[in-house]
Amino acid sequence: MRFTQALIRTSKEAPADASGVSHVLLTRAGMIRKVGAGIYDYLPLGLRVLRKIEAIVRAEMNAAGALEVLLPAMLPAEYFQETGRWSGFGDTLLRFKDRKGADYHLGPTHEEIITDLARREVKSYRELPLNLYQVQTKFRDEARPRAGLLRCREFLMKDAYSFDVDEAGAKASYEKMRVAYNRIFTRLGLDYRMVSADSGAMGGSTSAEFQVLTQSGEDAIAVSDGSDYAANLEVASAADPALSPPAREAPLPVEKVHTPGHGTIADVAAFLQAPTSRFLKSLVYLATRGAASGRADEQLGGVETVLVVVRGDHEVNEIKLARALGASEVFLANEKAVEDATGARVGFAGPVGFVGKIIVDRDAAIVARGIAGANETDYHTINIEHGRDYQGEVADVRSVVDGDASPDGPGRLKVYRGIEAGHIFILGTHYSAKMGATYLGEDGVAHPMVMGCYGIGVSRLVATAVEQHHDDDGISWPTPIAPYHVHLVSLGTDEAVMSAGKTLEAELVAKGIEVLWDDRDERPGVKFKDADLIGVPLRVTIGGKGLASGIVELKRRGDRSKAFDALPVATAADEITRRVREALG
Repeated sequence: MRFTQALIRTSKEAPADASGVSHVLLTRAGMIRKVGAGIYDYLPLGLRVLRKIEAIVRAEMNAAGALEVLLPAMLPAEYFQETGRWSGFGDTLLRFKDRKGADYHLGPTHEEIITDLARREVKSYRELPLNLYQVQTKFRDEARPRAGLLRCREFLMKDAYSFDVDEAGAKASYEKMRVAYNRIFTRLGLDYRMVSADSGAMGGSTSAEFQVLTQSGEDAIAVSDGSDYAANLEVASAADPALSPPAREAPLPVEKVHTPGHGTIADVAAFLQAPTSRFLKSLVYLATRGAASGRADEQLGGVETVLVVVRGDHEVNEIKLARALGASEVFLANEKAVEDATGARVGFAGPVGFVGKIIVDRDAAIVARGIAGANETDYHTINIEHGRDYQGEVADVRSVVDGDASPDGPGRLKVYRGIEAGHIFILGTHYSAKMGATYLGEDGVAHPMVMGCYGIGVSRLVATAVEQHHDDDGISWPTPIAPYHVHLVSLGTDEAVMSAGKTLEAELVAKGIEVLWDDRDERPGVKFKDADLIGVPLRVTIGGKGLASGIVELKRRGDRSKAFDALPVATAADEITRRVREALG
């Protein structure tokens, strides 16, 4: 493709509303354009990247034995009503009525529709296992679409669903997808980790995410430096402290001390000259098992008040807390609710004397001579011990931190940032049982199919790759998903240069190499800056001086040195082809 014939509009500055590295660079490189909040056009360069990612995903899904289907994006309400998600999905669901007044929505995910397909098409155990997938546009009315393609209201997703006769079969299907996903992300050229995760609103178990490591990621993951353990911070655990408890200090009598005006742990630690690890941070939470708004200042019937105790240098993990309580949602109580529950202002809550349910984190439960609020404004209690001075259910409800012991034995945990690019988990019979998706077994009895769910954010991967592969000058695409393999830059428009460019382009294209030729009548600096911004892996420069010496110049994107490889004109196409194929693996 020649630059003068392509729709490539680069810019020095990004629009004022562009946020995040990928949003800025994809916009500046002329690959995407905003249409509305969370809605984007893909221009030719951006679409080439999207299609390459899509092709790799398709190839590996097909190789794993999955069968491609295409389900509708516009869906009648009855399927989500059948499973309870019509109301449960909340405001994220884009709903509308047709001209007859019937309720419809745009599909945010397709568990119900694929389950309906299976219940209509599959009758016998002989037809299982079955894995169906699609690559299709999804719609979610995100409250705060942001960062360009990373969080959109309209996006392209690959979602697959497996159907098996039993749990053992479902695990075998899951394992095939695990292998396929590892192959996909490796082929995409991304540095990633597969981590244990929470399956969230979709339900299910045996959940794992594929996190692409990047400091701009919205997710945090914990990885052991001495084992294969890796987990999303939402579910990550450290080693149980009870297995190797520290030497216990002799207990001391409980005392109440005056701490006027000192309500934060940092203030009280300085006032009492004690380490924060001795403090028992006591937080009042509200927990509900039904649908709730998440606002602590509303009158919510049936909401349970819980005091959660963690060590002073730790933080509550609300995902783990909700699981420990069997709650659908937990959120911090407001000031009035705290005062009602403890009789004191915020900052002075504590477990001693608290009336109500108490959850104590494992690390907090072994703190000796602990310090906590006295449930009395401007007072704290010191030398308190779990089991002696207060009771409470012990559970793992804190977030792990750098340096925690790995839960599987060897190694210490390190916390990284990441972007979730894929998610696999076993759904079980969550949808099939509700929707009557059964098969007739060898025993002649109808059984619900055991399902698995496997998603990849295809359009999100365009942005994710940029977040991981860029520098101050622009994008640096991995070769397998780059819009082109080679960026050919001709310096000047004299006949010799243009003729050499035309010849090299033709030779490379004949060998299956994708070439973007910047044939514009522009200054070299402008062309080089655009080449760096667009991020094609190899740049080949043809100029009069080089041709006079019988060479063209080859440079890899990201090489900041002034050096380049001088390739003889006669063999340049062969050498460039070799390097491209090597990078493609």
